[in-house]
Amino acid sequence: MTTESEEADRTPTEVGFFRTPQGLRVVDSPTRGRILGLLGNGELAFEEIVAQTGRAKSTVSVHLRELVADGVLGSRNDADDGRRKYFYIEAEYLGRLSDAERLEADVGRLLADYDPLDPDPAAFYRAVLRSIRVAMLGSGINIDPILHAAGRGLGQGLARTFADMTTEKLLAALAGFWDRHALGRVEVASTAPLELVVYDCFECMDLPYLGRPACAFERGLLTAVFEGHYGGAALIDETACYAMGSGHCRFVIEPGAIGRMPAD
Repeated sequence: MTTESEEADRTPTEVGFFRTPQGLRVVDSPTRGRILGLLGNGELAFEEIVAQTGRAKSTVSVHLRELVADGVLGSRNDADDGRRKYFYIEAEYLGRLSDAERLEADVGRLLADYDPLDPDPAAFYRAVLRSIRVAMLGSGINIDPILHAAGRGLGQGLARTFADMTTEKLLAALAGFWDRHALGRVEVASTAPLELVVYDCFECMDLPYLGRPACAFERGLLTAVFEGHYGGAALIDETACYAMGSGHCRFVIEPGAIGRMPAD
């Protein structure tokens, strides 16, 4: 006989992607997704996780143990009570599979016209990127985690190039890089907190309205660059995007803890 907990774990759910020291990890269990959602707001004690998930202690214990073994979660003992253990997100959240109810509409909207005679090379590469996104979405997959990882890889090279620059010089170098490679026009909107605005964004300028940020490649690139600049973790939050109906993309950049999950 199937228990309620076992049945819940077979229910289709969004699939989350996490970067760990051991490599990419995929979380596709509803119970684990619920646990990660709770921990996205900060660490919790084992007893609190059990209470908020509504699962048996033994079930939660198994999930937590495996998530820790995979490098997705970390844990620590209470300094005042060695029997009490706290859990927190250790890995970096990359993204998730696209929502099933949005898939069909998104694929249709992404099929924008492309003029093969357009002499602008940036237009061609935007069309290539859009075609890849459409193909992946057609298979039920959001390519954003892959784009984020690719952007991060490029950003690590830039971070080495921009090493030891002051923040002012780094921002000027980034603006020059965006301009030279026809990625858009970068302006500094604020320095406290640091906010970058990108106009004519190559990644999303001609995307239809999706209702969510679409600049996964740029976010990955900026993450790596500012991790190098800060000498530690960097939190990049895209608060505006052409794909959200804005006339620009806006990135808020600050030092942050690896593992913090972006809001939906």
